[in-house]
Amino acid sequence: MIDKMSAIQFHEATNGFTQDNKEINLSVRYATASETGLDGPDQVLATDVDTTCEAKGKVRIKLDKNGYNSCIPMSIPGVFMKTANRYPDHIALVSSPGIDGKRTMYTYREYEQAVRTVAKAFLKLGLERYHSVCILGFNSPEWFITDLAAIYAGGFATGIYTTSSPDACQYCAEHSQANIIVVEDTKQLEKILQIRQNLPNLKAVVQYNGIPTEKDILSWNDLLEIGKQESDSKLLSVLKTIGANECCTLVYTSGTVGNPKAVMLSHDNLLHDVRMIFSAIQVNEKSEIVVSYLPLSHVAAQLCDIIGSVLVATTVYFADKNALKGSLVETLVVAQPTLLLAVPRVWEKIYEKMQEKARSNGVIKTYIARWAKAQGLHYHTNKINGVDYKNWSYIFAKWLVFDKIKAALGLQKCRIFVTAAAPLNSDIKKYFLSLDIPIIEAYGMSECGGGHTLSNYTEYRLDGVGTTLSGAYTKLDNIDEYGEGEVCMSGRHIFMGYLNAPEKTAEAKDKNGWLHSGDLGKIDSNGILSITGRIKELIITSGGENISPLNIEQAILSELPALSNAMLVGDKRKYLTVLVTLKSNMNSETGEPLDTLNPSVLQWAKSIGSNAKTVTDVISSHDPLIYKEIDKAIKRANEQAISNAQKVQKFEILPHDFSIPTGELGPTLKLKKNIVLKMYADLIDKMYQ
Repeated sequence: MIDKMSAIQFHEATNGFTQDNKEINLSVRYATASETGLDGPDQVLATDVDTTCEAKGKVRIKLDKNGYNSCIPMSIPGVFMKTANRYPDHIALVSSPGIDGKRTMYTYREYEQAVRTVAKAFLKLGLERYHSVCILGFNSPEWFITDLAAIYAGGFATGIYTTSSPDACQYCAEHSQANIIVVEDTKQLEKILQIRQNLPNLKAVVQYNGIPTEKDILSWNDLLEIGKQESDSKLLSVLKTIGANECCTLVYTSGTVGNPKAVMLSHDNLLHDVRMIFSAIQVNEKSEIVVSYLPLSHVAAQLCDIIGSVLVATTVYFADKNALKGSLVETLVVAQPTLLLAVPRVWEKIYEKMQEKARSNGVIKTYIARWAKAQGLHYHTNKINGVDYKNWSYIFAKWLVFDKIKAALGLQKCRIFVTAAAPLNSDIKKYFLSLDIPIIEAYGMSECGGGHTLSNYTEYRLDGVGTTLSGAYTKLDNIDEYGEGEVCMSGRHIFMGYLNAPEKTAEAKDKNGWLHSGDLGKIDSNGILSITGRIKELIITSGGENISPLNIEQAILSELPALSNAMLVGDKRKYLTVLVTLKSNMNSETGEPLDTLNPSVLQWAKSIGSNAKTVTDVISSHDPLIYKEIDKAIKRANEQAISNAQKVQKFEILPHDFSIPTGELGPTLKLKKNIVLKMYADLIDKMYQ
């Protein structure tokens, strides 16, 4: 197990946060090259700055006695070599099934050797120091190997979302000065072929699935052959120049407003963050299994799947491309992970499938399931209140129901269930809790390396995003009369800066190193942080009332499970309105929402006397029964409002659910509110006429 540091009295006394503006002083000092006694890759390169926007820049590493802050800095290649030497024959990677149904496996020795081979090929192809290798494709061993090989070779690993347009790909490749682009298949290759002539730094394009038919495009085997022909001398020379305090990875933000920013993360940023997280959830070396399926262009998946695996010798199974369209459970059953990281949409989809399955149960099964869930909720509620006692009813319910459900989901060995990237409805968390699946919530962002706070099983809460990780600090800035303020973060995991964007960097990271998240939050007496909204998403009505949409939207969804989304509208308007979507079926091939209502919604509609079968049925007839129930749900939610200005006055049902193909959701399934506002501008105006 990754042991917690002993010298964490400060963290235990303060819970890692301060609500005033006093700077934390823990006898801070800076790591120096002399402490490592090395000349790379685990050295600390000389610098006197804490922030940089230059590709060649370095930053100081602050050391103190809070959690892992006293750890001697290391590089990602240094950690990977150590793990491969310690566990050479342990299974590292297990691919998704090929055409023949077989999975390819890599041991840690084979994995690290493949990274070295590809790194040598990149150097031969002309990868320059501090230039990038862009990766465009779905999760696979080749994605991992490419990512780490770029770092070994002294470049930047830079993921591009598979949903990106050719123009978006061009921006990322041009901005990061990509020398090499690695794509998955012909679909992604076509995007690069359209823009290749606009990329003067580009020297090679590699396709890792299938045999390229285009001229000058290398296959994965071609790449490996190039690397095998090269000696180790140039790679070893480059490794000696690497420092733990320089950039190794670029993570591009969503770019919903303007061009995306390139978050510069150092070796130390990433390794420090993963150490803090793994310490909090008590991860064990050579014992963990994870499934890789979330977009690797996102920092959370990179941190958990790639960096975390090389740190503690995790075995990583790869899901297939349809994981987020419904096939994830098939991989879970095969892999039997010990840790599952999912975004709220994934938990919601699992919840809906389980609800659908439950409706087909007979009377006896339904009775047993309700009884078991009552026992599970009773046990975990007591545990939350400090009473950890497993009575016979809970033990029997676990044997009879919970273990079978977990086995059906492939989660019988899973100890840690995590949700991240966006808020998860507390009702869904409560549902899983009743099934003996306590989902803990993580909070962070790309600019803090991924994670900053985390719930835990000893202090479990249905609300809030947990306490600050040991080795990090949190404070609230500009606290109002309700105790809300902007969440600010500090620690070794805070990013170096935005590449070539000093002004934007200064807006996010102040002169004292505090990262200003843009999120509004509260911290209770136990140090538990709750996110209450986002400053940029604050709705300011024409009457001057500042309103955070999050709590209002969640309240509406909690009142009526038939709704899949609720998006508050009202900026510069006289009153609040809301756009809602009904849960509908999904095209398993494309991920697009269908017109047909979800079985749970059909059952609900029937129970209130409606004959509607599709979303079109509901909207075209302005179904009075369904519209009346939504109106009643909104009025119930309005009862929780702290002022009349925070009450919703009108609503409209949108013609389809939100999804990636239809444009409302981003690659990590986050809602693009500005896109929705543009798409439905006429409908919104109608509510204010």
